[in-house]
Amino acid sequence: MYKLDLPIDKKEFEAIEARRQRELQRQSRIFNAKVRTIGIDLQAVQEQERDRRMREEMERRRHEAFANDMIRNDKIAQLLQKRQEADIRRLNKALNEYRNMHQQPNTRREFDLYDPDSLKKDKPARVHDDDPRCTLSSLQKFEGEDLNNPARRKLQQEQMREWSKQQAEERRKAEEKKRRADMLYDKKQIELDNRAMELQKAEMACRKAIVTAQSNYNKALSDEVNNQKELDKRREMDDKLTEIANHVHGDFLTENPNISTSAFGPHRVIPDRWKGMTPEQIAEIRKNQKIQEDERKEREAQQKREDEEWEKQANLHAKAGMVLEREQGRQLRNRNKDVAEENLKLAMEQKAHKEFLDKQVYINPPTAAFFQQFNTITR
Repeated sequence: MYKLDLPIDKKEFEAIEARRQRELQRQSRIFNAKVRTIGIDLQAVQEQERDRRMREEMERRRHEAFANDMIRNDKIAQLLQKRQEADIRRLNKALNEYRNMHQQPNTRREFDLYDPDSLKKDKPARVHDDDPRCTLSSLQKFEGEDLNNPARRKLQQEQMREWSKQQAEERRKAEEKKRRADMLYDKKQIELDNRAMELQKAEMACRKAIVTAQSNYNKALSDEVNNQKELDKRREMDDKLTEIANHVHGDFLTENPNISTSAFGPHRVIPDRWKGMTPEQIAEIRKNQKIQEDERKEREAQQKREDEEWEKQANLHAKAGMVLEREQGRQLRNRNKDVAEENLKLAMEQKAHKEFLDKQVYINPPTAAFFQQFNTITR
């Protein structure tokens, strides 16, 4: 009999268990997307982290710089506000001091009308203040009694009249002063306008004189230039006439054969002085020209014949090309027809093959259990 209850080797069991544990750990690393590290570019991630930290540091420094600027601006604004408040307090203090020193209520003209101590300062009706009879129980003055009302009213009327006269005089003086100031201003404006007109007239006269002088100078300069041009033109014309006369009467145009004789022999001539030719030389030149003309006509006739031959060959080639193009078109149509028939045949074969696969081969479609057996291990 076979012994099936043999003990398993301990080392082999430990190796199998270690492999199983490593496989489980590998599965936990690979199949868990949150802790998976395999397939990640660690250097790129570190560079991105370093760039992010640098951006955060730069942003933090920028915010700190803005905050420091805001703090400094706030301090400056507070200092300016404190300085403004101190200036306002100092101005108010100076104003109050001036009012206390120079604008006391008792310095006003109408102070006697609303003086709170007017009754205390008023004297009794029939006695004076130093009269010993004016005691507390003398009944010399009663509340509401005004025995000096006519005199006081008359005094007030005279005072109002004086004030009215003074105000009228002040108004008249102010109007007179304003009238004199306006008159002086008008006179000053008229004087300034006259001065400006005189200056403008003087400037216009000066400009007119400058323009006249400049025009005279330009005219004199133009006359001088024209005279110089006329003189140069006459001199040039005299030179040209002299040159023409020298050429006309010179040995070159008169074709003097004596000046063309060379010092190296009577049969040689000087080219830049010799112009005339003998009748034999002229006849030889005419003969050579006639030969050259005949040769030119012969070349033109030969060129014309060659052109006609080339044109004839081009027509033949064009006709042959048209025939060849027609033949190629016919062959292309036949080839396209064969290809269409072949494609139709292949399409029918593919359709029959697809029907065979769908109806006879792929009759057992895979279920979800078939796909679940994949991606279960890391190897």
